[in-house]
Amino acid sequence: MEMVDCSLAASRAPLPLPRRLPVPSRPVLGRAGSGRGCRLLQVRSERRRERPPPAVSERDGGRALGKAAAGLAAAAVVSLTGFAAEPLSPPARAESLTIAFPVSKAREVNRVQRTLVETWGLIRETFVDPTFNHQDWDMRLQQTMVEMFPLKSADAAYGKISGMLSTLGDPFTKLISPKEYQSFRIGSDGNVQGVGVFINREPSSGRLLVMDCIKGGPADRAGIHGGDELVEIDGKSVFGLDGEAAAQRLRGHVGTTVKVKVLDGTESESNGRITQKEVQLSREVINLSPLSTTIISHRSDDGRECKTGYVRLAAFSQTAAAEMESAIKKMEDEGVQSYILDLRNNPGGLVKAGLDVAQMWLDGDETLVNTVDREGNVLPINMVQGHSLTHDPLVVIVNEGSASASEILAGALHDNGRAILVGHRTFGKGKIQSVTELDDGSALFITVAKYLSPALHEIDQVGIQPDIQCTPEMLSLPRAPSLKEDDKATNLEMDSCIMVAEQALEIEKSKGSAS
Repeated sequence: MEMVDCSLAASRAPLPLPRRLPVPSRPVLGRAGSGRGCRLLQVRSERRRERPPPAVSERDGGRALGKAAAGLAAAAVVSLTGFAAEPLSPPARAESLTIAFPVSKAREVNRVQRTLVETWGLIRETFVDPTFNHQDWDMRLQQTMVEMFPLKSADAAYGKISGMLSTLGDPFTKLISPKEYQSFRIGSDGNVQGVGVFINREPSSGRLLVMDCIKGGPADRAGIHGGDELVEIDGKSVFGLDGEAAAQRLRGHVGTTVKVKVLDGTESESNGRITQKEVQLSREVINLSPLSTTIISHRSDDGRECKTGYVRLAAFSQTAAAEMESAIKKMEDEGVQSYILDLRNNPGGLVKAGLDVAQMWLDGDETLVNTVDREGNVLPINMVQGHSLTHDPLVVIVNEGSASASEILAGALHDNGRAILVGHRTFGKGKIQSVTELDDGSALFITVAKYLSPALHEIDQVGIQPDIQCTPEMLSLPRAPSLKEDDKATNLEMDSCIMVAEQALEIEKSKGSAS
């Protein structure tokens, strides 16, 4: 699954669509024949037709070409070099389109030409904007094919596809090469091969910032900290890269190394000086647990022990929901009376994991999120006879680094009246993506719809607005002393957002007791 993707430089899993959304069908490509200097590719749509299609003329062949791939017009042979051919008889139960294009002399480029057609067809059928950013998408295919023909390398050919996709105006709709896709899939089970660092591109400046490091991982041991700016990877500037592209450069097989150059954010904040450091990191297998917990204990005015369960969720991996369920049950057994769920700098991940986590805090048949497709149809995704694991007061902390599944979860808990939101406005990535592995092993990410919160508030490019901003000026209530010296809990309580969250919980509990 824009905002700029906040990425883990080790692994991220593909984002599946929710169960209620149909996954777009994949065009079937096959060799249909050959002509003079051309090879024919067939893109088959599985959509049914009720009436025979019109013939495709040379004049309007470009427009009809796109419609056929979308299952809306004739099956025909169309030459991308400008020559027309006779219409073919349409299949009995499915529409098809055969495209003739000039064969590249470089075999690897010719294979990418096939990928181009496959990519174009999937975009044509499913991209969220049916105007394709107000351009002739069929003509864009023709132009790209002509530009690709004289190329000599697959990398250059993939670059042409990327250029074509960039005209859609959606940086999340993209193609990644077979090599990049294998790197992308490394560690989708929670075990990653990389350097253990979360990175994000700052929207205002475009800088790539380290959001956090996996404790004990290569980056952490090398002294890299949250707030450091990443400027080079293996001697190459990261200027212009988004978080995912930079993360792919940092990932790799165990035992290999990568050299990174960072600007020390801690030094610049403390004394205004910028310190540059360059370190060699060894890639390792990292057990990436997305969840960490602790219990913050205080004495109330009447001497009772008050326990707040603090849960930080760093990413929505395949294990996130199971770990969350286990953590809540354990803290309930330990007598926790309220909760803080920290989603700061959580870039998202598996949307299903976010929805599964939401259901642990909610009852009944509440709407978790709404989807809006390319035709503007709104479809709610609801719980079915949900049963919350706890009804204790809950505060969710978010910030500008909270995106995608984090925003869906925060919106679900807030709009259903389950949680108070504290922090800063979230990033605003409310896009639904399909991920399709293509015939050559590359992968196509397509934005196919958008999310709205349960209360039908926009998420994409708007974000989730918290109820309370967490600034030091908001602190007004006296703080009770901690029951025990727990380093982790003590450090957390120095965080102004957590202090504000605790105060919000105290107010919420007092309301409950008064009623």
